[in-house]
Amino acid sequence: MPSITVNVDDDLKDRMERHPEINWSEVTRQAIHEKIETLDVMAELTSGSELSESDIADIDAAIRSDDADFDEQAVVETDSTSDVIGAFDRR
Repeated sequence: MPSITVNVDDDLKDRMERHPEINWSEVTRQAIHEKIETLDVMAELTSGSELSESDIADIDAAIRSDDADFDEQAVVETDSTSDVIGAFDRR
């Protein structure tokens, strides 16, 4: 099995050492596995998408804006980026 090196800061290492009962390699392996599974699902869901990176950035910014009032149903029913962004503040 291949191995990797993971760097952590001193504080985290000290805290990890307070729990010698934990197999930190297994914790790391599981976290990586879960992340890869999530990425695989996201790749499958977006494989047919026609959104550009710019479109995704615009949608992300709209979702993250503090004053966003989001109409989830409008997003589900739309195909265009401008309609997705327009789903905010439409409620």
